[in-house]
Amino acid sequence: MSEITILYGERERSGVSARPVGAQLWLSPADLHLATGWKLETEGLCKGDACVRVDASWLNDAGEIDLAAFATHLGQPVVEDKTHGIWAFGESVNARREALFSHQAPDFSLPDLDGKIHALSDYRGKKVFLHSWGSY
Repeated sequence: MSEITILYGERERSGVSARPVGAQLWLSPADLHLATGWKLETEGLCKGDACVRVDASWLNDAGEIDLAAFATHLGQPVVEDKTHGIWAFGESVNARREALFSHQAPDFSLPDLDGKIHALSDYRGKKVFLHSWGSY
């Protein structure tokens, strides 16, 4: 077991005990729950009201769960930084597709010239013109 950092959704967990083996990332059910919010239940892997039936290939004889295989099943991209021991799991393809088709920009907050913070969500229901540029 080595200590790694897992970036999953809004969660960042450092020092997680995990066993990376090639493209697999094996975690105990307790560490999986701490790092991702998914919990191993009798129904499968559950988070909130959602449960996913566990595929036998995601489990090993030690009772560990392959988070990379589970995330791939959910349509989440998986990226590993071997040098720094970081594994990042992106938003699922289905969730991203739904967000794009909702025609609503993700919320963000920025200060105006006087330092007052404005959030895009403050203007929901109103027409907003956003202009951005970059000096690449």
